[in-house]
Amino acid sequence: MKAKILFVEDERDLSLIVCDTLRQNGYDVVAAFDGLEGLAMFKTEGADLIVADVMMPRLDGFALAKEVRGISLDVPIIFLTAKSEINDVEEGFGTGANDYIKKPFELRELLVRIKALLRNKVNSNVAHLVYEIGNYRFDVTGQRLIFNGKEILMSNIEARILENLVVDIGKTVDSSSLMIAVWGRDEMSNRNSLHGYIHKLRRLLRYDSNIDIINQRGFGYMLCTR
Repeated sequence: MKAKILFVEDERDLSLIVCDTLRQNGYDVVAAFDGLEGLAMFKTEGADLIVADVMMPRLDGFALAKEVRGISLDVPIIFLTAKSEINDVEEGFGTGANDYIKKPFELRELLVRIKALLRNKVNSNVAHLVYEIGNYRFDVTGQRLIFNGKEILMSNIEARILENLVVDIGKTVDSSSLMIAVWGRDEMSNRNSLHGYIHKLRRLLRYDSNIDIINQRGFGYMLCTR
């Protein structure tokens, strides 16, 4: 059965190109041209994955994601954004997004991200991999942290970085290995992004003062508990 993708983008030429490419790669695709239309389609038709632009008329991507998360915690969401500031990215993940791609982007990159998220979604329905980190429970396949019974949703990238750190807890994981594991390449732009995500993970884990992610300057990062 084909996976169904809801593509929400107000640039119609871009939407046509992307939707045609996704169909050629075996996906069932429906298109919406603003956030309200996308939300209505999701409510009536559902989707296995949503790709949504951030800046859209009537209802932007962040607001759309919040509405979708009120309906489903499981459907993966990828943002398309021309914004590069880390605060904007964090806001997007705070609404429940799983991943983001900066415009302009290569269609090949979008396809890789979609395949990875759909694969993770299938795996999460089979078995949940859970780690104990201090007073937190880290549900890898569910992409969430649990603290005192409260669930904290994570982005796909945050979960992948934390997974690579937790399997070697107490040991330093070099930055290059983290970037290759998450983005498939070691580039300076990814180093800046990695630092931003580490900052976000520290914030997510701040409720247990015995947990820290230590920056081993010039080498990598170490997750540790006291």
